[in-house]
Amino acid sequence: MTWAYSLDTFEITIIAIFAVLYILYVVRLTRIKAKLDVPISKWLIKFTVRTLYFLMILAALLGPSFGDTTREIKSVGKDLFICVDLSESMNAFDIQPSRLEKVKFELKNIVEAFSSDRIGLIMFSNEAFMQCPLTYDNNALNLFIQAMNTNLVPSSGTDFGPPLEMALNKLTNEATSVTQQKSKIIILISDGEDFGEETDQIAEEVESSGIKLFTLGIGTERGSKIMTGRGYKRNNQGEEVVSKINTKSLRKLASDTGGKYFEINERQNDVERLINSINDIEGELRDAKQLDAKANKYFYFLIAALVLMLVDALITVKVIKL
Repeated sequence: MTWAYSLDTFEITIIAIFAVLYILYVVRLTRIKAKLDVPISKWLIKFTVRTLYFLMILAALLGPSFGDTTREIKSVGKDLFICVDLSESMNAFDIQPSRLEKVKFELKNIVEAFSSDRIGLIMFSNEAFMQCPLTYDNNALNLFIQAMNTNLVPSSGTDFGPPLEMALNKLTNEATSVTQQKSKIIILISDGEDFGEETDQIAEEVESSGIKLFTLGIGTERGSKIMTGRGYKRNNQGEEVVSKINTKSLRKLASDTGGKYFEINERQNDVERLINSINDIEGELRDAKQLDAKANKYFYFLIAALVLMLVDALITVKVIKL
């Protein structure tokens, strides 16, 4: 038998008080018996019963456990790769304080929502770069998110193909069943049109792999100018560029892969819906362990104490004979 709790100062104090009071009670009855011819048999029974139910209550408080049982502990989780567009248009401020800063804020919420899952980060423009591999370390993820800026990648257009291909390769580099593949997710975040030529082919591979793909567009239809270190960004004709959200490529990509499209603009923020959609996906079984466990059986001792209290109440002792 094992105990959930040990005797500490409180329990020892209670036992000491009970012992002192009961000793005084015994001494008093002994003196009465010495003066009066009163049988002691019933009194000894009551003394024994009271001592037993006191010990039963004390044992119940200490949480006795006995009888070996086996419990299976399962570890279930998902793998998420988040691909973030870091082209210069993400510096547009039609979403305050800027598109990129808003994305960074929402990414921290996503990391918090899936703190028990593995999350990786890929940054891209026309090329893709692994910023953080799949990890459970949320503190490291938040540091990588905070460090994101548009100077980390080349600024020559947007191509959805490279980040999708990189995420697909990382998620499928282990031999897993189709069922397990369904717990692997790619989130692609961008504000613009896809200029890649191989995106459709990679999208087919993503769809056939069973991996879920969600796209998140950020920006507004009215758009805004793009701030750079030399002022507002200009085109080859010297005109200031106004960047507007282009949802066509993102919607098509989600549709082609059986995923969903979400958006952040001046009127709506679908990040909560995105989190709920990912939550609806069943995680894969990563590990299962058999652990030996003992159940707290305090109620047996408590029931015994109640029965003894009832017996104590039914036994009467006459101290004086009439």
